[in-house]
Amino acid sequence: MSRTDLGTPSLDLTDPAAFVDNDVHAYWRDVRARNPVHWHEATERNPGFWVVSRYADVQPLYTDEALGSARGNVLDVVLRGDDSAGGSMVAVTDPPRHRPLRNLLFSSFTPRVLGEVVEEVGRRTDALVASVVGRGTFDFAAEIADRIPMNTICDLLSVPAADREELLRWNKKALSSVDAAYDEVDAIAARNEIVLYFMDLAQERRARPGDDVISLLAAAEVQGRPLTLEELAVNCYSLILGGDETSRVSAISGVLALIDHPDQWRALRTGEVSVESAVEEVLRWSTPSFHVARTALRDLEIAGNAVRAGDIVTLWTVSANNDETVFDEPRRFTLSRSPNKHLSFGHGPHYCLGAFLARAELRTLLTALVAQVGRMELCGSPRPIYSNFLNGYDDLPVRFEGR
Repeated sequence: MSRTDLGTPSLDLTDPAAFVDNDVHAYWRDVRARNPVHWHEATERNPGFWVVSRYADVQPLYTDEALGSARGNVLDVVLRGDDSAGGSMVAVTDPPRHRPLRNLLFSSFTPRVLGEVVEEVGRRTDALVASVVGRGTFDFAAEIADRIPMNTICDLLSVPAADREELLRWNKKALSSVDAAYDEVDAIAARNEIVLYFMDLAQERRARPGDDVISLLAAAEVQGRPLTLEELAVNCYSLILGGDETSRVSAISGVLALIDHPDQWRALRTGEVSVESAVEEVLRWSTPSFHVARTALRDLEIAGNAVRAGDIVTLWTVSANNDETVFDEPRRFTLSRSPNKHLSFGHGPHYCLGAFLARAELRTLLTALVAQVGRMELCGSPRPIYSNFLNGYDDLPVRFEGR
């Protein structure tokens, strides 16, 4: 099959505003039905790329060795050329280096460390929810969602408390914007600031090691040599960005969904559905990242389409997580949904390292809401994030009444 458009609805997937100004789920429903794998034509600023939308195609491509990550795994980055962190940051590393680097990062999160961090998540979340119950209108994003994941990953990395607000500010600019005037220069600058910050911190920990994760990484070897400061920094960048964004935006979208679906909030409060099941549906429903990008390492075929070596291939998780052939009535928020094999954390070798913590954060949040909140009310329109990667809202004005 050639790279021709077979009647695919027109939407520029490189434009962040397209995801705010249009009904994204209606668009992907049409794409899955009419042209599930197609070539997105080049724009004035960007080259063309493949779009893959069905669960049956997306899921196996996560593990296909013909697709590489080293050029980048975010569309905006890979469209500009090779990711500068390629081969150094675990998320944008291919075999043979990927597995030992991933194993090193994973081994740093020992059960003891994770257990202590999760306990602190519970204490912090309980206190944050208690502070807003019965207080009147507040911004759930700023006062709760922003504070849980960022502090959690910073606890793991032993980032000084005084630096965390600045890191959050950079994080929010790295891959998204709060208005349509998305500034690519600001985004690049924010990403650079995060990397430079962690280069300084890694240098300090290498000179004066402690028992924190960065010190452990700084002392370890991968394939017979220690990580360079740049490698340490970009992997800390990956942990801080991924550890914050997924939980933050899914928590905001999850609370909004509970308000919009009072029957599901009632089912959760009364114990008709388990918190564990609710966590999975929040993750599927919110799908914090719209897509992942890959590059074809050799010629291959995807659903009858001839993909050439060097082509960019985008896997649209937001579409796969709402595929009617896998999820019954996918745009119905159903906390008891089972099975719920969503792809919000990816699949295969690049499965999200922070999945355990993200689930723990959502679990403790839902548990705290059930224990302390009787009624949740939306008090204004949430402000959407402008991004073709990050899916969600930047603020959420609400009111919580106690039980």
